[in-house]
Amino acid sequence: MERFEGRRVIVTGAGSGIGRATVHRLLSEGARVTGFDVSTAGLEETAAQAAANGTAGRLTTTPLDIADEAAVASGVAAAVAAMGGLDVLVNAAGILRSAHTHETTLDFWNTVLKVNLTGTFLVTREALPALLATGRGVVVNFSSTSASFAHPYMAAYAASKGGIQSFTHVLASEYAKQGLRAVSVAPGSIESGMTTGRGPGLPEDADMSLFVKLAPALGQGFAGPETVAGVVAMLASDDGAFVTGTEIRIDGGTHF
Repeated sequence: MERFEGRRVIVTGAGSGIGRATVHRLLSEGARVTGFDVSTAGLEETAAQAAANGTAGRLTTTPLDIADEAAVASGVAAAVAAMGGLDVLVNAAGILRSAHTHETTLDFWNTVLKVNLTGTFLVTREALPALLATGRGVVVNFSSTSASFAHPYMAAYAASKGGIQSFTHVLASEYAKQGLRAVSVAPGSIESGMTTGRGPGLPEDADMSLFVKLAPALGQGFAGPETVAGVVAMLASDDGAFVTGTEIRIDGGTHF
């Protein structure tokens, strides 16, 4: 299936987890991809896998801190110029941190929101002119089930992801007449670097009984990141042409 043949894509968070899985899924369907990540080592692994898959010729990887306004402006501009335009933006980059809310410092709070929410805004803002120029641009943002359901100890993360959902609705409304679609995906119960072990650095005295209800109804435990990548590919392709201004929850029925 070559749904992305000739289409130019930026994926943030391309150095690990769902972002990496999304890069490889879109490459497998013919896309030309620029992958951004703050981790150079992670990007090298992504590129190595693309080489093994025979798709490295359509992948460019560039280290980028999405919370750095100047770096985002130059990085997105360079990617658009190199690809000759932009059809799809996937904002998968983000960080997950945990703490008791009453012990959450302002620096902790601001760091999470700066990367997740402000970073998503910065990359989107810089990419919008190129996306609008195509008349059929697509933005897929990464929210989380924590934006709508209680995930204890994750106040900053949940707030950032709720902001991303609201931001996505604004994009969908503001630019619909110019052909832009904007959708957010809300993963939950997905295996990634952020969910291994005790998860996102949970407090040592965390009450794990609060997480009992956070288990998928389908299957045997968490799903792999490729599960989310497949949904992103659908939404970003013409198969998702009538989907905009909404969230798609991908959690195996964890939150009925």
